[in-house]
Formats: sequence, C-alpha cells, structure tokens
Amino acid sequence: MPAEPVASPAATDDDPGGRTARRLVTVVALAAVLPALYHPSLGHDFFDLKIYMRAMDWWAAGHPLYDYVQPDRVQGALYFTYPPFAALLLRPFALLPLGATVAIFTVLTALGVVVTTHWLVKPVVERHDLPRLFTVTVAVLLVFAAESTRETITFGQVNMLLVVLILADLLFVVPGGRRWAGVGVGLATALKLFPGIFILYLLVTRRWRAAVLASATAALATLLAAAAAPADSWRFWTRELWATDRVGRTDYTGNQSLFGLLSRLTAPDRPSQLPWLLLVGVVVGYGLWRAARVARAGDALAGLTLTGLVGGLFSPITWTHHVYWFIPAVVVLVGAGLDERRNTVEGARRRRRLFTLAAGTGFVSIYGVVTFLDWGAAPTRTGNVGEFVARNAYVLLSLLLLVALPARRPAENHS
Repeated sequence: MPAEPVASPAATDDDPGGRTARRLVTVVALAAVLPALYHPSLGHDFFDLKIYMRAMDWWAAGHPLYDYVQPDRVQGALYFTYPPFAALLLRPFALLPLGATVAIFTVLTALGVVVTTHWLVKPVVERHDLPRLFTVTVAVLLVFAAESTRETITFGQVNMLLVVLILADLLFVVPGGRRWAGVGVGLATALKLFPGIFILYLLVTRRWRAAVLASATAALATLLAAAAAPADSWRFWTRELWATDRVGRTDYTGNQSLFGLLSRLTAPDRPSQLPWLLLVGVVVGYGLWRAARVARAGDALAGLTLTGLVGGLFSPITWTHHVYWFIPAVVVLVGAGLDERRNTVEGARRRRRLFTLAAGTGFVSIYGVVTFLDWGAAPTRTGNVGEFVARNAYVLLSLLLLVALPARRPAENHS
C-alpha cells in the first residue's frame, strides 16, 4: 500500500497575511487586464442593440418588422431576425434614449454574469472548502474576460438573459421537481429558438412534465406574440425562420457551428446539405446520449453543458457570443480535477489531464477566434491546417469536450 504523502512545511505554515496578499494581487492583476480586453478598438459599439432599436422604430412607424434591413461591410445586409415574442419585449426599450437602453442592457448582462458564475462555482467551493469570496471573484473576472462575454456586452446582445433562464431552470427548478420546472427553458426558447435544444435535453433525461411545460410555455408566448402581431408572426414562422442568409454569411469565422466549418471549406460556394446533416445526426445523437447519461447519474451541470455544446454545433449559425458553454465546461473540469485523489499515480495523471484541458478551454475562450484576428470581409476558403484550426477553434474544442468532458461519479456528488 503506498505511503500517504507528507505535506511540505510550506503547505502547513499558517500564513494568513501572505495568503491574503497573494489573493489580492491575483484579483488586482486580473481586474487590470479587463480594460485592455474591452478597449473600444476591440469592441462593437453596441452594434446589434442599435439594429434592434432601429428595427423597433421602423416597426412602430407601421412598417413590417422583418422588412427592416441594414447594410454591413462584412455580412452584406443584416435584418431583424428574432422571433416576434422577443420583438414584443424589445419594443418598449425603443421609447428610451439609446444611451439608457445601452446602460440597462450592460448592467443586466453584468449582473447575469455575476449571478450565474456564483451558481456554477458555489458547489465546487463548498465541496472542497475553497475561499468563497476569492474563488467567486476570480471566476467572475475570468468570465468577463471570455470572448463570448465581451462580444455579448459590446454587441448589446441578450444572451445572458437566456443563460439565467436556462441555468435557473435546469440547476434548481427542474432537479427540485418544482411545479414550474421547464418554464425558464420555454421562455428562453420563445425568445431566441436556440434554447429549444434544452427541451430535447429534458426529454432524453425523462423529465416528461418539465419538457411538456417548457414546450407549452414556448407555444403560449409564441401565440401571445401572434395575437399582438399576426402578420409579422405568420411571416416569421412560415418564411423568415428558414432564411439563414438573413442572419449573415455562414462562412464568416464568427460562425462557430458545424455548418460554419463546412462553409469555410467550400467558400464562396455553400456546402452540400448531406455531409452537414450526417455530421449533425452523429453529433446530436452522441452528445445528447452523453448528456442523458451524466444527468441521470446526478451531474446536472455536466449534462446541460454537453447539451449547450451540442446546440452550438447543431445550429446553422452560432456566433461567438452564443458560445457561453465553455464557461460551465471549465467549472466541470476543475471540479472533477479537484475530486481526483492525488495519492495514486492514476489519480494524479487524471488530475493533470483535467486541469490541462480546463486551462486550454479557458485560454481558447479568452483569446477567442475573432477578437484579435481580422479574417477580412470577403468569403475565403480555409487555406491550410493552421488556418483551419484557428478559424474553427470553438467548433473543434466543442467536439473535443463532447467526448472528454467528465461527470462526477455518483459517490462524489453532494447535494
């Protein structure tokens, strides 16, 4: 039987003053980096939010909502593409000065980052008796550094509202068996369609009541929008929903989906539908199978993370601000690494692998695929292996995580 490792003197010294100083330096160093990452030259001046507000003004003037179009240097032409229910919620903001709307969206996104990060990190903190304030603060700063968060804030996107609804539902309401389980996922789906993948997650995890309630909530919100704007609703659901060219060029590097990867291989031509459908079938089948397994074993966070990664790969358009799911993936990896026993050779090796994958995922999330690289305005094919990896980094990392993301074993789960 191997001998228990003996702690080094440095590990047993009681040095609260030194620990506090090191933690303070870490927090200050991370906080000091954020202004550089949010420099105006790297941001988007709330470009998407401005489109939403102009579309709302256009709609309020009596024009058809989905006729609104704005020229763009990279994408050619951009339209309002959200479902009618989202338009109903956005329309009151058009009554406010643009600066006030920008401030509200930014503050709400920041609050969403803080709240959801606390939800993700708290179980790891409690399971391993980590310093709560320091750990949560570092995690929040790292999430603000991620490209998905930067793009969400500087574009003026609504992604964090969707994340709040999904995480609240799937981490607390659904596992608790509460009567409103599924409502959050349903509302998120009515707002932006992408969260509909989590209704499939509820089905494969046999949460039948929650899946029905999520579907009913999405349908009810959609019917409410149809009653308020029947012509625009009919047009969206029968025509505009299927027109992916309204959202932007599928070959643009910012589109980190399987269809985006294939589009960059065939640009300027569109890729064949058959290879994409085959890839999607394999990815969705395998990803939801894994999500169901880990969720039924008791790891809800790993299950919903895998589902989010599947959704990003499956959707024809997955912009960089949609790829939030690397953040809970890092939490899952770090938590699993801390769970490993260090007094065995295999445990130590697995711990190193998990921490390495967590660090790599964090690095790719922060550096991103579009923030520091100009891929040009014209459609261009991927030219070599290095460019293929750089232009599809989120897609490739998502595929890796579908296979490698661990789930804590039942004996290691703590409620």
